[in-house]
Amino acid sequence: MREIFELRDGDGAGRIGELTVPRAGVTVETPALLPVINPHLRTIEPATLEAEFDAEILITNGYILYGSEQFRERALEEGLAELFDFSGAIMTDSGSFQLSEYGEISVTNAEILRFQRDIGSDIGTPIDVPTPPDAARERAEAELETTRSRLEAAEAVDTGEMLVNAPIQGSTYPDLRENAARDAYGTDLDVFPVGAVVPLMNGYRYAEMIEVVRAAKRGLGADAPVHLFGAGHPMMFALAVAAGCDLFDSAAYALYARDGRYLTVAGTDHLEDLEYFPCSCPVCIEHTPETLRACEDDRREELLARHNLHVSYRELRTVKQAIREGNLFELVERRARSHPAMVDGYRALLDDAAGLERHDPVSKGTFFHLSADSARRPEVTRYHDRLSRLSVSGDRVLLSAGEDNSRFDETWRLRTPFGPVPPALSESYPLTAERPERLDRTAYEAAAAGVRRLVEANPDVEFALAHWRWPDSALDAIPGRVDVLELGVEQ
Repeated sequence: MREIFELRDGDGAGRIGELTVPRAGVTVETPALLPVINPHLRTIEPATLEAEFDAEILITNGYILYGSEQFRERALEEGLAELFDFSGAIMTDSGSFQLSEYGEISVTNAEILRFQRDIGSDIGTPIDVPTPPDAARERAEAELETTRSRLEAAEAVDTGEMLVNAPIQGSTYPDLRENAARDAYGTDLDVFPVGAVVPLMNGYRYAEMIEVVRAAKRGLGADAPVHLFGAGHPMMFALAVAAGCDLFDSAAYALYARDGRYLTVAGTDHLEDLEYFPCSCPVCIEHTPETLRACEDDRREELLARHNLHVSYRELRTVKQAIREGNLFELVERRARSHPAMVDGYRALLDDAAGLERHDPVSKGTFFHLSADSARRPEVTRYHDRLSRLSVSGDRVLLSAGEDNSRFDETWRLRTPFGPVPPALSESYPLTAERPERLDRTAYEAAAAGVRRLVEANPDVEFALAHWRWPDSALDAIPGRVDVLELGVEQ
């Protein structure tokens, strides 16, 4: 694999990076959006994407160009950059979508790769086999073997300076996705799209989407740029970035506009239902829902598509800023509350807190405890793992939600959801967390897990715990040898 991807910042598995695209002579900052351009149906011209949205990269379908009487020869003679009047990087797809939809395509793997090279594609794609969710395991394994052989064959094709995608398939089987990713990473190919996830997103199966992504990430190195194929709705960008995705391609901006649908970070609205625009992009400033509905069909579609792109690019900038400030998880949690299926996706992400913790910065902005899910964040997992390494002074230690007590050799503070905190770390991240006054029982249970870690790591120390109205579910998790007292209650 070529050294084309450099990481600049990170939070959880989310990262800001630089993808060098040699043939285009550009470096694309990630997370990045690739608007899909249909050569025959251009809702917005590529030159407009560059001028109005500062688009650095886009994607078009190489197979459609291959079979196009209108554009094939022009693409071969002029090259994509001139054909599209675009100076950034251009990725091309291979026809895999058409293969999954219609069962066959009229081109071989080597032919479509050479065609993509010849039309000046900057990032090309071999013909993988997109196995849909819930396919039988035997089918998923057989089609994955076909994809694997095509990736190996792609290495032998002379692609010049064109980077080449190595799609990761495996349906909804995490072990197949992980193995496929490991095999893809072992090739000389460059970018790693996680494929066949559109049906999951269309079905609001965000938890399974995240499980698929995290499985693929386990098989890839940290220097592997990851593309989530077909992920174009801004409501899930923060979640997908936190899971480790770097590139997103969006046909949604145009397809939704064609159907009169208006994208937001909280979901999708229908233009006919809107009385006010909740957005301040140029389109929404210059129009009201009523005046936009009154536009001619083509003009209305273009304006809606421009809005959809504005909200998409704005969300990616918001995600990048959250990574820089170290509060990506807070952003993901806020976005997740927009839909129950997004909450499922966020919880699936937290199920892999141990994996996220390996990439999560040790220190960043203030930890905001926003809900029961906050107690499962990787920062809490890390602190609990390290409790056994902390030294305890003396034979008798008080773990207290209140004041010190001279009868003990040392007093550690109790801070939910982390648990016991030694005096020397009381002002360290993430123990300075901002928390609501009315905590849920999950936070106390997490703190109790921290107490248990410390107690079990120090079997010769006598511990007492002075709590303030902890729920029974948390107290039940405290080891029996700890003397438990409730503050404000006479003993």
